[in-house]
Amino acid sequence: MNKSPSLLSQTKALLRRYDVRVKKGLGQNFLIDGEVLEAIVNAAALSREDTVIEVGPGLGMLTAELARKAGWVIAIELDERLAEILDRTLPYDNVVVLNQDVLGAAPAALLQKSAPHFPPALRSYKVVANLPYYITSPVLRHFLEAPVKPELMVVMVQKEVAATITAPAGKKSLLSVAVQFYGRPEIVAEVPAAAFYPPPKVDSAVVKINVYRRSPVAVDDVDGFFKLVKAGFSAARKQAANSISHRLGLAKEEAATMLAKAGIDPQRRAETFTLEEWASLWRTYNRMVK
Repeated sequence: MNKSPSLLSQTKALLRRYDVRVKKGLGQNFLIDGEVLEAIVNAAALSREDTVIEVGPGLGMLTAELARKAGWVIAIELDERLAEILDRTLPYDNVVVLNQDVLGAAPAALLQKSAPHFPPALRSYKVVANLPYYITSPVLRHFLEAPVKPELMVVMVQKEVAATITAPAGKKSLLSVAVQFYGRPEIVAEVPAAAFYPPPKVDSAVVKINVYRRSPVAVDDVDGFFKLVKAGFSAARKQAANSISHRLGLAKEEAATMLAKAGIDPQRRAETFTLEEWASLWRTYNRMVK
């Protein structure tokens, strides 16, 4: 993928014009590759019927592409200065810029807050974002765990994080289980550091998550389920029986018995469990506790 001189020059010009200094603490790396922008928008499969929530729009390069394809775009920008610039420079009637922390408001509230601009207040929506790296996991959880979930997420994340999110059994982590419980993730593009200004120290990837209407595994208590999953991953490289017994206050023999009843070898590690096995283990644990 080739860097676009026009996007780079536009980015530098905006930074000079408004005397903006890049804030590394907010993960400000501006995307300057036109092919990557196109890949993101294509992955989102947008139409004029779509409402998009964009997190961290920065200088609005992706926002402009979204505005041309979607019906409505809600751009959430934490940096007050960048939010002001977006309000001044985006010539689109179907974009509203909200200067706030995306983690401080439920998705339903964001949609309702934009209702004066984009009626109706509540509708299905998609999340499309070049995510600041430091809030990747919180943002994914914020939307996937919300009562009003997106139908689709297309997000730029660190390449290593993308591999973690999409990991198969054998390489699972708490993050991959958390994402795959709610949706089906796939990597749609790998993005070199040179596609950003200033370039970050790592490469990135675009991940698409098709969000399930209902999780593929039957779990009647999601909070309790993830408490168990967290216990399993609490001690890296240890047998799951050891981790679970320690975190849940069970004797090791009890944890081993519970795993065996769920059809799982007690000597296996948590990273090897499938989503279905976690659900089976949760149901077994529930029966034992009751």
